[in-house]
Order: sequence, then C-alpha cells, then structure tokens
Amino acid sequence: MARVHVIQHTATEGLGQLAQWLPSIGVDVHPTHPYLGNRVPPSVEGDALIVLGGPMGAYDDEVAPWLPSVRALLLSAIDDGVPTIGICLGAQLLAVAAGGTVARGQAGPEIGLGEVTVPVGDDLLAAGVMPVVQWHYDSVTSLPDTAEVLGFSELYPIQAFRVGEVAWGLQFHIEADADMVRTWAVDEAMEPSLADPVALASGRLSETGEQIARRFAAIITG
Repeated sequence: MARVHVIQHTATEGLGQLAQWLPSIGVDVHPTHPYLGNRVPPSVEGDALIVLGGPMGAYDDEVAPWLPSVRALLLSAIDDGVPTIGICLGAQLLAVAAGGTVARGQAGPEIGLGEVTVPVGDDLLAAGVMPVVQWHYDSVTSLPDTAEVLGFSELYPIQAFRVGEVAWGLQFHIEADADMVRTWAVDEAMEPSLADPVALASGRLSETGEQIARRFAAIITG
C-alpha cells in the first residue's frame, strides 16, 4: 500500500474526509503532529506528502517554530519529485518554499462555501468550476517561474497552482465538512451558521474532494 506522509499543524485542521477517502483507494496515511512535539523530518517519509492548514501564517515561525522545517521538507519534496499537496496554509508554505510570496489578502478573507475556476485541467484538477470550502486571511501573491497557476476565485487570482510536475498548492479545503467548518467558526467567535451552506453543498463538495483524492492516489501509484 502506498504511504502518504501528512503534516498536521493543529488539532482542528486534520485530514477530515481524506482520512476515509485515501485508505479506501489504497493509500495509507501517516501523520506527523509538530504542534505536539513531533519532529518534522528533512525528507518525506513515504511515497507522497500532504501538508494541511492551520491558523498561523506561512512566516509565523515564532508562533509555530516547526514551520522552517516544514518549508524545508516541502522544498525537499519538490527537488525529489515526490507527489505533494499543500492545503490552505500548506499551499502558502509550498509557495514560499519554492520561492514565491504570501501576504495578507488585500480583498479580505474568504470564509465558508466558495467556488474556484480551473480553466484548463491537469493530472490533479479537472477543468471547470469547483465548489470548495474557503477559510483564509492570507493569500499567495507571487509564484516562481517553475510554477503554473491552475485556478482562481472571484477575489484571488492564485487559488490552485502546481510547482514542477507533481507538487500542488490548493488555497481551499478539499477535506473539510460542515462539522469542521462549524468548529472553526466557534473557535474564531463567528456564527456557527457559516457551516449551513457547506452542509447543503456537502454532496458536491465530497464529489469534488474525492475526485482529487483519487487522482492523487493514481499519481502516487503511477
């Protein structure tokens, strides 16, 4: 069974539905929890890498002192051609590791149910308009020449990108369900009702997320 190394930054932003989808399609998940003191290795321990989201920023090394090690791990994955997905903060860390930049989003936060347009699909993302869960305040503002922008939203031009051949950054969440969104809202003293549109769109969200998970599994297994 293929093995995916997962970096999780906080207890409330775990694998979500990916914890069900990936094992069901032959991919074993092995999380590292640096916020609990787990060591982040210098290279990927497995066949692929997923870096999840978190409330900290991509440069918040004082808040999360493991972030330099995560950026180094992502750069190692890029250099070694290891299939990689960065989700939300993970996407921002991937961009910075590759030589891009991240800043506070000038158009304001994207919170809750949203849409991302992918003009031309690739191995991971199908072309079209995807329903997604958004929860970010910062945004990727530039990418290196080795990267290609794949998707955009109404507010932000870089919502999905690929660095090299097999490393993808997704500013949105493919793993989140309504319960996760409700937890994030409560943690940030927002209305739990932000989760209601996510619950109503759960079927379409799950279809999109599982399709991406299956495509990633196919990339890992060759």
